[in-house]
Amino acid sequence: QVQLVESGGGLVQAGGSLRLSCAASGRTDSVYSVGWFRQAPEKERDFVAAISWSGDDSYYGESVKGRFTISKDNAKDTVYLQMNSLKPEDTAVYYCASGSYGNIRLAAYEYDYWGQGTQVTVSS
Repeated sequence: QVQLVESGGGLVQAGGSLRLSCAASGRTDSVYSVGWFRQAPEKERDFVAAISWSGDDSYYGESVKGRFTISKDNAKDTVYLQMNSLKPEDTAVYYCASGSYGNIRLAAYEYDYWGQGTQVTVSS
């Protein structure tokens, strides 16, 4: 199994920044990619960004391109999501998830393990 622990959420004003962290442990040798998803109340869980475990490849959802950056610290087995120019519509619970497929996937059901989530609230 893979354990994922998110941190770094909070309350920020529109235009501000936050950095989320996702620390992975356990069978990380089985991980091919780590993705970030978010879910607002009464909405589906949406893809935000993903990165390959090697850190060589990444992909972003359209709504966050140019504002969010995903990265990985290989020494710490931690994936980061730097969120800049935050908007009220970015408000959601953010989850990280690990996938074992041989390429980056965009659908939540294709990920195997999930963290507990961290709340991000952007005030206007």
